[in-house]
Amino acid sequence: MKITVVYDNEVLKEGLKSGWGFSCLIDDDVLFDTGDNGAALLYNMEKLGINPRDLKSVVISHAHWDHTGGLSELLEENQELTIYGPPGFCETLKNRIPEKTKLVSCQEPTLIRKGVSTTGTLNTFIEEQGLVCLTKKGALVVLGCSHPGVDRLMDAASKLGKVYGVIGGFHGFSKLEALKGLEVISPCHCTQSKRKIQQAFPKQCIKCGAGLVLE
Repeated sequence: MKITVVYDNEVLKEGLKSGWGFSCLIDDDVLFDTGDNGAALLYNMEKLGINPRDLKSVVISHAHWDHTGGLSELLEENQELTIYGPPGFCETLKNRIPEKTKLVSCQEPTLIRKGVSTTGTLNTFIEEQGLVCLTKKGALVVLGCSHPGVDRLMDAASKLGKVYGVIGGFHGFSKLEALKGLEVISPCHCTQSKRKIQQAFPKQCIKCGAGLVLE
């Protein structure tokens, strides 16, 4: 399984654009979140050799603009997508998408395709879900902003497989003991304690940014 960071606050590959938000591609068919700017998202996709028409699914972690901002421009390129989102987001979006676009509300863990599932929606003050990528090593959890807490999203993911790594936005998460035992930790986007996490887990931490590829 291959994960490519398409959009982030930081850039690792020359020629890509940064922006406030996050987006990553699972293999070549599932996009997780869409950053805050559609033009920049599509620009980075082109630079990375990603054809938006090859996408089959878009998973939205939560309804905030920095994770949904590129969705409308993406739908202009490919209307035959299935969008998987938290219930509230889907309710808001249902009358604003093209007829060919499918919308799936993910209150419970939802299979996107073999090896890729959502955690199900965690209902805090912000509805949010993560993505679970099942690999030979275990479950790699992809996070949007982790408003419910990285630990809670990891717990939800662990029902689908033993968690060996996390990548994405950690927001204000500070319970670093919850990260012990992980093989891969890649905090990005909105993570407030990025340096502290990197210092606590120097061998496990992978610097994130647009252009990062994990295989």
